[in-house]
Amino acid sequence: MAGKTIEYSDSELSYEGYLALPGEAAPIGLVVIGHAWGGPSDHERGVADRLAMIGYAAFAYDIYGKGNRATDPAACEALMTPLVQDRAKLQSRLALSIATAQKETGIAKDKTVGIGYCFGGLCALDEARAGMDVAGVASFHGLFFPADNLPADKSISAKVLIMHGYDDPMATPDQMKGVLDEMTAKGADTQLIAYTHTGHAFTNKGANDKEGGMFYRADVDTRSWMAMTNFLEEVID
Repeated sequence: MAGKTIEYSDSELSYEGYLALPGEAAPIGLVVIGHAWGGPSDHERGVADRLAMIGYAAFAYDIYGKGNRATDPAACEALMTPLVQDRAKLQSRLALSIATAQKETGIAKDKTVGIGYCFGGLCALDEARAGMDVAGVASFHGLFFPADNLPADKSISAKVLIMHGYDDPMATPDQMKGVLDEMTAKGADTQLIAYTHTGHAFTNKGANDKEGGMFYRADVDTRSWMAMTNFLEEVID
């Protein structure tokens, strides 16, 4: 396995992603990885390395721009909210990130899957909503806000997997039903796994705020990883 930093840019910003490759063997496919609200971190780079170890090329992209990172909640929200409110800009950056990863690896849409965590889960869903060059998407404890810049009748061709903590205060049961209704109306082949007694950030080992609904669960982390790898095998055949 080998990893390297990839810099890319648009007319507004420069971005810094991380590409992990499986070594000598040709990659099975490509997985693009969306980060949580604080920006790219060791978590997403670790996910890329794990995926490379099992044979995938994996690109942990950067939506905020080089150096724009945060740790405290207020600063994280300040980075995320403008893009949640301007989905066209968010989708433009996502499309650029996917194109960069595909150019670097030579892997096409039919063998590309987008995944993401928290805010990155919303990004993964937007990749499907906007019809980007992915064959499937998987969201881990993602946000469910619909994309208001897209036509209500725009169909979704990418396969969709959503892994959700049923007690997530950032994605309520009503919002969970809403995203399923949306995916159904748009014709998406969708799976949703809701884990009971599970809140937000269940894959994040540093999350320990049970009272606030953000806490790690090792068993659900393992289950959701297995669900995702099974999904990759299904989509990238």
